[in-house]
Amino acid sequence: MASTSPIDTYLGSGDSLARLQAHAGRLMRLQRQLAQLLPDYMADVCKVANLKGEDLVIHVESAGLAVKLRQAVPTLLADFARAGVLLRDIKVKVSVPEYRPAPPPVEARHVSETTRAGLGDLAASLPADSPLAKALKRFVKSTG
Repeated sequence: MASTSPIDTYLGSGDSLARLQAHAGRLMRLQRQLAQLLPDYMADVCKVANLKGEDLVIHVESAGLAVKLRQAVPTLLADFARAGVLLRDIKVKVSVPEYRPAPPPVEARHVSETTRAGLGDLAASLPADSPLAKALKRFVKSTG
C-alpha cells in the first residue's frame, strides 16, 4: 500500500524527474543490499553514492575501510550477481567529511572584585524586573 505525497506526484509528473526518482529508488535498494552483504562494522560506514552504467560507486569514511572494501570487490560482485544485480565493477572512494574547524577556546575573563561589587550595586539600584538588572546579576554571579 503506497501513499502518494505531493513530492511523489511532482517527481512522477515529468519524464526526467521520473528517471531521477527511479534512479534514487535503485540506489536505495542497492544500499540495502550492500548493508546485508557487508559485515556490521562496515555496513554503517559504506554508502552507495551512484550507479554509472554497470559501475557501482561506494563512498567510505576512511582509507583503511576503503582498502578492506576494495579487497572484497570480487566477492561483492558475485554476491550482487546472485541477488540479480549485474555489475561490471565497484569503485570505492574515500569520502571526505565536511570540515568544521574546532571552535576557538573560550577566553577566560577576569573581573576584579571592585568591578564585580560596582556591577552588583548597579544591578541592585535598578528595578528588580529590569532585564539589565537580571543580566548584571547573572554576570556578577558567573564571574564570582
